[in-house]
Amino acid sequence: MEYGATYNTDIGIRKSTNQDSVAIRIVDTPDGQVAFGIVCDGMGGLAKGELASKEVITAFCRWFDEEFITQVLDNSFSALRLRDDWNSIIQTENRLLGIYGSDNNIMLGTTVSAILMYKDEFYIVHVGDSRVYELHDNVRILTKDQTFVAREVAAGRMTEAEAKVDPRRSVLLQCVGASATVTPDFLKGKVQKDAVYFVCSDGFRHQISDQEIMEKLGPKNINNMEELKYGCVYLTELVKNRKETDNITVAAIKTN
Repeated sequence: MEYGATYNTDIGIRKSTNQDSVAIRIVDTPDGQVAFGIVCDGMGGLAKGELASKEVITAFCRWFDEEFITQVLDNSFSALRLRDDWNSIIQTENRLLGIYGSDNNIMLGTTVSAILMYKDEFYIVHVGDSRVYELHDNVRILTKDQTFVAREVAAGRMTEAEAKVDPRRSVLLQCVGASATVTPDFLKGKVQKDAVYFVCSDGFRHQISDQEIMEKLGPKNINNMEELKYGCVYLTELVKNRKETDNITVAAIKTN
């Protein structure tokens, strides 16, 4: 499998800082290309959200550049080891950000959603309400929002329509840095050929439909990386025009 990738991040129309952080890696290995994408959304109402998101991104990128590549080269990679590595990063960052917040009398936190594609498998780690999508024949959301309203919808106590306008729609059940304990979601699946996978902060998706996403990022409409980049920028500007007030970030990876 071969990969091409791009990203776009925007401060949006209201925030004074961009508290989102994003990173993408595509590298050649003896086992073929590997792709990694991650988005962290520093908590909008919390001080130093941009610090929290950057610190978690940095920790994951350090793992990819050093530990993961070493595992590939010495053939020691496994799904179980990956899960342990990612969980260790999240628990360590949750503790360190918690200590920093306590020492400075502030509260800071971040979501984290990341996807690794290796040997035609994808692996996802997820905390919060950023999302990972798969675009192939249709739009498939691979992650589940860890929010109050998502939990209420799943329990049948709230409809999707009610959730979209509920004032608690941005309330997270957990995040890295501001939660006493964090239990990440881990997912695994087969990478689809001729598909687009993207990771986004919640600001990217609130004001657009699945149809609009497919029209601009769907693999049948993307012939090169310039068109993929254009789709990310176009949808970002679209949600800004529709008065989305949050930071907006998307990292997109196309498979070939």
